[in-house]
Amino acid sequence: MDLDTASQSLSPAAASHRASLRLPATCDPPSEHNPPRQASWIVFGATGHIGRSLVRAVLSHGDQCTAVGWTQENTVEQMDRWQEKNCLGILCDVRVRETVETVIEKSIERWGNVDIIANCTGYGVIGACEDQDDYDLRNQFSTNFLGTLHIIQLSLPHFRSQSHGRYLIFSSTAGALGVPGLGPYCATKYAVEGLIESMLYEVDIFNIKATLVEPGHVRLDEPDDGLNPASGLNTTAVGTGGTGPPPPKRYGHFWVKPTPSAPYATLTSPAGHAKRIVQWLNDRQPVSAVKSAELMWQLGHCSYPPLRLLLGSYAVESIRDRLRSIIEEIEDWKHLSFPVTIPDDAPSSERGRGDGNEELEEADNE
Repeated sequence: MDLDTASQSLSPAAASHRASLRLPATCDPPSEHNPPRQASWIVFGATGHIGRSLVRAVLSHGDQCTAVGWTQENTVEQMDRWQEKNCLGILCDVRVRETVETVIEKSIERWGNVDIIANCTGYGVIGACEDQDDYDLRNQFSTNFLGTLHIIQLSLPHFRSQSHGRYLIFSSTAGALGVPGLGPYCATKYAVEGLIESMLYEVDIFNIKATLVEPGHVRLDEPDDGLNPASGLNTTAVGTGGTGPPPPKRYGHFWVKPTPSAPYATLTSPAGHAKRIVQWLNDRQPVSAVKSAELMWQLGHCSYPPLRLLLGSYAVESIRDRLRSIIEEIEDWKHLSFPVTIPDDAPSSERGRGDGNEELEEADNE
């Protein structure tokens, strides 16, 4: 589905009525003929522009939601402004296991159960692999990979006990591509993708499902950045004298290394690619956060979710091109995959043992 067409800002309610924003019928999404039941959500990373749009979409459809802010960027007072009948605002640091456990416990206490967990948290450092120090590396892995693992390990017992549960894990095109200037960040997303795909084999028997959401470049297109995501009240951001949620940072969850080392400091250095593209995009990101959030709400309620959902033509084209290149490379080099040869004078017991390629070789010869 192409979400890249230019459009004016949409409210969640307006997005929900767009006929083009519908998941395929094969996944059995909510519809007039398949009305959804009220669900309880936890949205980690709710103060980022994707997470905030998702919270708004969830509440606009009448679901209940725990909106989780980040302790390093938000305050208790800010998250208190999110409180309403169907929304619980709370702080958490996904790197700290105990804080994740507290979020899950308080959500179950408030809503009775949790049906859907969305992890929109993420942290990336833009800079050459050689320039990123131990703190940069560990912080990215602790946030992106260990944070996701903490959420999964602490919520799986609850999902198993109720025989259902749904994860929406925001990965990235960086989880399928190697992006110069984002090496460690890409490594964390590759790790998350491997984690989720492996986990699904283990938990499918418990009616627990997960989807890796891989968006392209997502723009800030909410109608009013000053609106409280929960209640819609106009709350002034911190820094201007108010106590409401601050607007998302322009570059999202990326931090740019200010002083690249000499080998990577030239204007055309590949290591500067990520920095150049982020600065050029600015507000030109082609994928709508509001439209994406509407699809995420549908995804949380559909019966047969996909393992991966790519959002936007950039994500589709770039990942498809990479997969094609991998297939082409396999075909170019597959002739070097030799079976183990056994000498003619080897004992009969050795000659009777192959490596499993005999049938494949016979098929090739035919």
